[in-house]
Amino acid sequence: MSANGPNLRRLALLLAGLAMFGPFSIDTIFPAFPSMGADLRADKLAMQQTISVYLVAYALMSLVHGPLSDMLGRRRVILGGLVVFVAASVGCALADDLSTLLVFRAIQGLSAGVGLIVGRAVIRDVLHGDDAQRLMSQVSMIFGVAPAIAPVVGGWLLGWGRWPLIFWFLVAFSTLLLLATWRWLPETLPPQSRLAPSPRRLLRDYAWIALNPRFLRLALAGALNFAALFLYIASAPAFVLDLLRLDERQFGWFFIPMISGMMLGAFVSGRAAGRISGTRLANIGFAVSAVAMLANLAYSALVDAPSVPWAVLPMVFNAFGIALVFPIVTLAILDMYPRQRGSASSLQAFVGLVLNAVLAGVVSPLVSGHALHLAALAAAFMLSGWAFWRWEARRGRTPPACPPAPEAMEPTGQL
Repeated sequence: MSANGPNLRRLALLLAGLAMFGPFSIDTIFPAFPSMGADLRADKLAMQQTISVYLVAYALMSLVHGPLSDMLGRRRVILGGLVVFVAASVGCALADDLSTLLVFRAIQGLSAGVGLIVGRAVIRDVLHGDDAQRLMSQVSMIFGVAPAIAPVVGGWLLGWGRWPLIFWFLVAFSTLLLLATWRWLPETLPPQSRLAPSPRRLLRDYAWIALNPRFLRLALAGALNFAALFLYIASAPAFVLDLLRLDERQFGWFFIPMISGMMLGAFVSGRAAGRISGTRLANIGFAVSAVAMLANLAYSALVDAPSVPWAVLPMVFNAFGIALVFPIVTLAILDMYPRQRGSASSLQAFVGLVLNAVLAGVVSPLVSGHALHLAALAAAFMLSGWAFWRWEARRGRTPPACPPAPEAMEPTGQL
């Protein structure tokens, strides 16, 4: 595949779109929580399970998407995931009770990660080094639009009709992605580079990746750092409607500034590729997030009732910092295992998704009613992510241990 001109631009747009339908599945239904709960006779805690069951399924299936793409090719796996997602979204739209909705939300989760997880491997298939960082940042910048506009779109759709209209929108969006992928996504993993199907080798690969201390440091650094932001995303219905006292059509007050910060960070990351080392750029990102978390803690402690814009400004800077860190951590993980990029991407996603599922289903309902509790826990997550990054910065120069079968795994030690 050529690395010049419109091909990469089109690839960036397509991969960003493929990464978007996962966040759209979460964020578009936030404004509909009250009406969905009323129709389905479910309280707030029960409605929160529509997020957690989706994320649990997403996390479990994330372990499969990458290895399947290493064996079958990237394009085939992405197309299959899109077909399943379209069917699951139809089921959600037609659901008339909570149990049925949860079943189809789980099926959505099983398929929604295919674009994001396999898409990362596609980027690393076609580009290397600074060029890969630039494309990863471009995809992140475009993808960042999704969480910002999804709840706004959900609010508008809710104004035009009942909540099933949101799921019909997801059907239409994912169908368009399916057609675009069929038409424009090339196969980036040639047959001679694919791995032979072998459950035993797959389990061995996962064991060696998961038990690699360097992988764990990098994966936890990225997952915990993002958890500081995701805690607020998962708590958005309570944060926006109850704490900020806005209505269903005003989720944009929270999401648009936050994602603007993420898009700006992704833009800066792409521009910095080749000019600033990855380690230094990640250090800057963590520093920006630390300042944001301190400001958030101070504001939450000093005011009785949070309000816009001050309550959301720290989220802007935190998102900016996260966007500087994420491409560096992800590319470092993918470069550790050049023949198992799909598996490495899957396992990285699994670590983050398990944490996010716990946040959405267990932690968020416990702390989302108090602004200071949210701020304190978010700061703790960010600090934990930074601690793992510092650990990696001190010890990550040592090449990771090789497994007994070098032809199956090819770890490298570059950051």
